[in-house]
Amino acid sequence: MKIQENVVLAPLTTLQVGGPARYLVEAASEDDVREAVGFAQAKGLPLFVLGGGSNLVVADSGWPGLVLKIAIGGIRRRAEGGTVLFDAGAGVDWDEFVVEAVVGNCAGVECLSGIPGSVGGTPVQNVGAYGQEVSETIASVRALDLKEGRVVVLPEEACGFHYRSSIFNSTERGRYIILRVTYRLTLDGTPSLKYADLQKHFTASGGPPSLAQVRAAVRQIRQSKGMLIVSGDADCRSAGSFFKNPVLGEAQFSGLASRAQSRGLKIPSYPALDAQRKVSAAWLVEHSGFAKGLTLGAAGISHKHALALINTGRASAADIVRLKERIQQDVETTWGIALEPEPVFVGF
Repeated sequence: MKIQENVVLAPLTTLQVGGPARYLVEAASEDDVREAVGFAQAKGLPLFVLGGGSNLVVADSGWPGLVLKIAIGGIRRRAEGGTVLFDAGAGVDWDEFVVEAVVGNCAGVECLSGIPGSVGGTPVQNVGAYGQEVSETIASVRALDLKEGRVVVLPEEACGFHYRSSIFNSTERGRYIILRVTYRLTLDGTPSLKYADLQKHFTASGGPPSLAQVRAAVRQIRQSKGMLIVSGDADCRSAGSFFKNPVLGEAQFSGLASRAQSRGLKIPSYPALDAQRKVSAAWLVEHSGFAKGLTLGAAGISHKHALALINTGRASAADIVRLKERIQQDVETTWGIALEPEPVFVGF
């Protein structure tokens, strides 16, 4: 195990802000993870687990303890009835895993194409996009239980999946280090076309699209919205969608609809949102005075998507947080809705 000292974390994140970690270890095996945890415990260091760095805001002061970067690789595949189980290391690049599934003609994650980050991060946030969530396909999660000091395998039902949440980022935050994830996909399955943009894309296609065609369409749509990492594109220097789509009760939704109507506006309605009374966070942001392309100091909003807060090139973490708080304050004042951030905040 190689221990690095005073490593600047900004280059390890897609937002590219953040100060140094006192120590950093890149763990390529479960034994490396155990050894790194032992090192942190022996020195009384706070521990932070880093994956692909795509859903993350690191403080300008950095992290005073050990950053454990998970680099466990390998994808194993086996058939089980009419499904195929893919067992992937937590350090595997997520989009590379999606490619392997699609090439193998296995349905279930094709709409999650182009999402940056690693396999290990997907159960934590219950990553979802374009009508799919990983909780629909996760069979189990293999993790190091820091409370019990042993490796455990958690079945899907033990992970407590909800919209953008799980036990890993809520009730048991900090307890588990994810090592591997097993996904159950459908061989020769039909691609998902729940999302309006995808349905529109294939309206004139003349037949049902293949998994590969859906993957390509998702990547094209994501790129048009600045949600695909493209080298040299300033709109991609972000942490992805910065705010969750609010899930409202009937009374709160009615109140929001009334406010919108009084302004001559209508709450956008999509099947993917209506199912849970979810409201478009992007719509709330834009209709609170924050246009695409707006800047506040060195932080800004993507020219392509209102939910992507970007580092225009010289932003600090404090700049990003200042813009975040300004948006939250104005959305709550205008619409009575408290926006909840999606990224993990480290060192604040």
